[in-house]
Amino acid sequence: MKIIVLDRDGVINEDSDAYIKHPDEWHPVEGSLEAIAKLKRAGWTVAVATNQSGVRRGYYSRETLHAMHMKLVALLAERDVTVDWINYSPYIAEDESPCRKPSVGMLQAIENRFQCSLAGQPMIGDTVADIAVAKAKGMMPILVKTGKGERTLAKQDPILQGVPVYDNLLTAVEALLQ
Repeated sequence: MKIIVLDRDGVINEDSDAYIKHPDEWHPVEGSLEAIAKLKRAGWTVAVATNQSGVRRGYYSRETLHAMHMKLVALLAERDVTVDWINYSPYIAEDESPCRKPSVGMLQAIENRFQCSLAGQPMIGDTVADIAVAKAKGMMPILVKTGKGERTLAKQDPILQGVPVYDNLLTAVEALLQ
């Protein structure tokens, strides 16, 4: 099985330090929908793993989060594709939830849902937490410069050593599919 895990905010859609709180604020990163379509047409299973602490913080409800995800699904449907699963953690770091990245719970849930191992499979993100969780599961982490990616690179965290970096999801996917 070819499976890829994508972070959402900053990878698939534009991110904001003020949080994306409503479907009207949810806008895809240029090329991201095309990237997902290319993955699906190449036979990949596409799972999304996203921290959504705005739910716990009271910035938006689970229903609003679902509406944002349905906007993604609708935009992908225009390309005759969809993501296979969107898994999210509504918790804040202080909750110490095992499903909040960089803990591996969300990735374990993806493995359980698709009856597969994520070891050696790619995960694309824009933060140290995305890279850390991918490495913790033995995945192939990939960093994109969109979202918080440029800030992540500027930190020069040792965890980024050897991690491939791409301008955006589309360029990362094109390299992966070569």
